[in-house]
Amino acid sequence: MAMLTTSNAHHSALNDLYQQHHAWLRNWLGFRLNCRFDAEDLAQDTFMRILRSTNREPIQRPREFLATIAKRVMVDFIRRKTLERAYLEALAQLPEQEMPGEDERLAVLETLQEVDAMLDGLGTRAKQAFLLAQLEGLEYRDIALRLGVSLSSVKKYMAKAMEHCLLYRLTHETA
Repeated sequence: MAMLTTSNAHHSALNDLYQQHHAWLRNWLGFRLNCRFDAEDLAQDTFMRILRSTNREPIQRPREFLATIAKRVMVDFIRRKTLERAYLEALAQLPEQEMPGEDERLAVLETLQEVDAMLDGLGTRAKQAFLLAQLEGLEYRDIALRLGVSLSSVKKYMAKAMEHCLLYRLTHETA
């Protein structure tokens, strides 16, 4: 019963936070994004992230807290948009007869976003080595030559990348 009370108190506090600060957050995001539609979406995403959080501590400075979460949401949003733009630019280079259908484009874009999320936080060299091995099928010695590093460095990068991906999968699996 104590858990239910704690949960109800938490949801009540989140509801109050939303009621008191949603408009401010939407305007704050709108100023930074220069698009009220994206600002509305990201404000909702910010509150959803807070709702899914396991942190039940009282929020001392709500606007600072919301701005911190919203900045992280914006970084994810901008990264997704950049990835989407790069993919669409690559598609534009294809001859029309090789253009994938809408469903295939959406599936590829979703996969690219998942790979990007999986590799987030991985060092640049480890990410490069992993992508060269997985996407271009390069051997470790070829990756070493391409990156200008030793073979043992490539092995370390790949081990780190594999561990990073495994941890991501374990923490993001859906039952």
